Amino acid sequence: MSDARAAAEKADEKNADRLTTLADGIFAIAMTLLVLDLHVEPGLDRAAFTDAVRQALPDLGAYALSFTILAGFWRDHRLIVRLVPRFEGVALRFALLWLGAIALVPFPTALLSEYARHPLAVAAYAGMVAVTNLLELAMFLTGRRMTEHATDAARGDVGRAVAADLASTAALFAATMPVAFAVSPLAAMWCWLALVPVKLALAHRKRTRARRHGRAG
Repeated sequence: MSDARAAAEKADEKNADRLTTLADGIFAIAMTLLVLDLHVEPGLDRAAFTDAVRQALPDLGAYALSFTILAGFWRDHRLIVRLVPRFEGVALRFALLWLGAIALVPFPTALLSEYARHPLAVAAYAGMVAVTNLLELAMFLTGRRMTEHATDAARGDVGRAVAADLASTAALFAATMPVAFAVSPLAAMWCWLALVPVKLALAHRKRTRARRHGRAG
């Protein structure tokens, strides 16, 4: 029995390693593609150079925003894989859909950097973030239902903190989609700043509970 359990645990580790390796590769590509829109033409005089740098500021802002969001997704994924070391069936399908959404992030980022004054571009970006969060939440919840693989932390306070973080992020970005059309794109983007204290509080909550669970384990 102990040999069978050891074999199962080893298989779980391999499953988690494969998913983590695939995710790391997709995140690296997506983060790298964000940089491709950042450029200033060579050979400009002083006035043209200053104007080109000024025009590049929206691209830099969109890059910084998307890189921060991708970094958050990557960090959450590392925690989720520790909580649920094996994904299969429906959970694995959600994981692949989520990685597909991650790979798509450079496209709405380019829309945002070029057309930030257009409601559709801002709404498309907010919708992308909301859907990506929902896919990661679905991946985690369906994986957690597989009680033979999910850890105690996944079903406890740590798991609830992860679910609350993903759900609140999805809700906030989804709520800004109508704001972009009804009020203004700029108002919708300012609303995204409301996520900063929420994310910081939830991140602190997750870290505290994870450390507490680790000491208890």
